[in-house]
Amino acid sequence: MPIDPEAGKQMLGALLQPWFEALADPAAAQEAVLGRLLSNYAQTQYGCEHGAAQIESVSDYRRAFPARTYEDFKPLIDRVMAGEEELLLKEEPVGWAITRGTTKGESKFIPMTETDLRQRISAGRAVMNYVYETERFDLFEGVNLNLNFPSVVGTVKAGGREIEYGYSSGIYARHVSRMTPIRSVPAQEAIDALGGRKSISAWERRFELALEQCRDENVTLVGGVNTTATEFGRYLHRKHKTWPKDLWQPQIMTLGSSPGINTYHPAALRAMYGAVEIREIYGATEGMFGQQRDEKRAWVPNYDLFFFEVATRSGVKMLHEMRPGEQGKLIVSTLILPRYEIGDIIRAFQPPYFRCIGRDYWWTPLNYAWKEFMTLNLGRL
Repeated sequence: MPIDPEAGKQMLGALLQPWFEALADPAAAQEAVLGRLLSNYAQTQYGCEHGAAQIESVSDYRRAFPARTYEDFKPLIDRVMAGEEELLLKEEPVGWAITRGTTKGESKFIPMTETDLRQRISAGRAVMNYVYETERFDLFEGVNLNLNFPSVVGTVKAGGREIEYGYSSGIYARHVSRMTPIRSVPAQEAIDALGGRKSISAWERRFELALEQCRDENVTLVGGVNTTATEFGRYLHRKHKTWPKDLWQPQIMTLGSSPGINTYHPAALRAMYGAVEIREIYGATEGMFGQQRDEKRAWVPNYDLFFFEVATRSGVKMLHEMRPGEQGKLIVSTLILPRYEIGDIIRAFQPPYFRCIGRDYWWTPLNYAWKEFMTLNLGRL
């Protein structure tokens, strides 16, 4: 049913208000988030061991909780998988997510809880803000072309029980699509039914499913992983001699998982999907940390949901304290992982804009600078 513009504007404004207020005063927002996180950590064994209930300041927090990588957390995560959920969680996990990349040759396993999943709706802020600003409420009358990874890949035995696991994007789509006003096609359950393999033939089956179920639909949104959306467009042209823009006229694409989505990839994406708005999502298996707010080609943080620090050459500071042009390694505190070194390098622009320029390798800043030079972006928003 068509949405009443006035009612829709009020609804979206209310949903976006916490984000806008946090961006206007990030210091106050981060202080409030830290208080909520510490209350949550105090209900876990790890938090109790580090004195979460007694912490009163950011400096206290940094002294009590050392920044840790996934390898540091892995022994605790293994025990949570085996049944000791109270080590890191205050509620039962509703799913286990694995990374598409690897850490020392192995996928990372991250538990996802109901509260955690509700936070992941924040990825929809890019779409909500687009509709709020443009008043294109007809977007909600169409469907989202669902190109997500499977939410069920397999099972692993831990502590005498079988744990089902999958990719975070698929788990997110399966659990929270019911909370959003736009329908995803194909349904995540149909994608899962094809199996969890990552082979070329497996992806071709998923692409054929998407084409079959969406051919006669009004696709107004394409969301998910940038590389998957790109490969789907190439597949359609290679296999069916057509482009997505020949079948649909999507209004917006919300994409993540690749640095430079809105600096290096727009030309290729629009060649496939037409004159579409592109909005970048900055997220990972561990959470949805930010999204593009406007036409400036960078994302802005979810200061009202996560606690952000960054390790720079001048020491550890809050993300919102970074100077334009400064770079550092992100340390994020989520509902599940306190002071987690996620392994990404962040570059600051004029507040509140940031880019993830790549993984934490010595050559990443050089690679970023070279791409900016070759594309003549030169650090412009």
